[in-house]
Amino acid sequence: MACTAKWCPLHSVKEGAHPKLKVKESQMKFAINRFRIYSILALLLVAVLAGCSKSVPQDGAQAKVMRFEGLNNLRYCEIFLIGGNPITKDLQGAVYNTTALNDSANPRDTCPADMWAKVDAEQLKKQYDLLGVFKNGPRYWMYDWIELPVGTQHDFDGLQARWFAQVQLPKDFKKEGSTYYNPTTVHRASHQGYKAGQTVFILDDPSGTPWILQAYSLIVDPNLTYDQLKTLDTRLKLPAGWKYRYKVLDKDLEVGAINGTARIVQDDLQGTYNACFEEGGQSNCNYKP
Repeated sequence: MACTAKWCPLHSVKEGAHPKLKVKESQMKFAINRFRIYSILALLLVAVLAGCSKSVPQDGAQAKVMRFEGLNNLRYCEIFLIGGNPITKDLQGAVYNTTALNDSANPRDTCPADMWAKVDAEQLKKQYDLLGVFKNGPRYWMYDWIELPVGTQHDFDGLQARWFAQVQLPKDFKKEGSTYYNPTTVHRASHQGYKAGQTVFILDDPSGTPWILQAYSLIVDPNLTYDQLKTLDTRLKLPAGWKYRYKVLDKDLEVGAINGTARIVQDDLQGTYNACFEEGGQSNCNYKP
């Protein structure tokens, strides 16, 4: 039987007899070469991304639960050791807090100004091989007590601080004003509370959710004091629908998380607030003040 175009094997076709088959073979080789190039580029990209990444210390691996009391209006500060990938902006921060440390001169001040000034962020960045270091504070707790897992203690240029958390940082983390009145979620294993008779300071968002002041900050206004908090609404640039108020508690208020997640927001003086909210039939506060 003579060889026909319908069944003839490729090796029996004379060169030039079927130009369409030759074109298809050329196209297949081009596709294979292009796939190889893309694969190499993908591997190079992975290598570049991996080379840019920096890991934060895993100082929470052996964390043990501790309870701190008498915190209301206690001065503290935090140091964020920042790692992750700067290209994808997948950033994490290991958070170290000074609470109950550095207070030999003043038990209400765990972040003395002279010690805080000596903390060199750029030097720490090199020392720990990080993407960056962020000095957060000084701040003042508004809680009366907090209970949370606490990890390794470090000496940061003479300032003692302990691991309190590891957080996923927003992509616009360092953009000024990006966090103001912009609610976000954080993973949290802490539980905290305010005692009856204590004054709490509250932001109400447009939906009526109350956000309880966790800590006020001296970052924007170094002269801000506790006594000024009652009239803070005269200074805050509240967006439409947001309100500020204060209340003396007639019973203890407890604030936690739901399935390990809490909701926080900052005002434009970088005070930080926790939401009292419901989700899946659960409440993270024992009541809404």
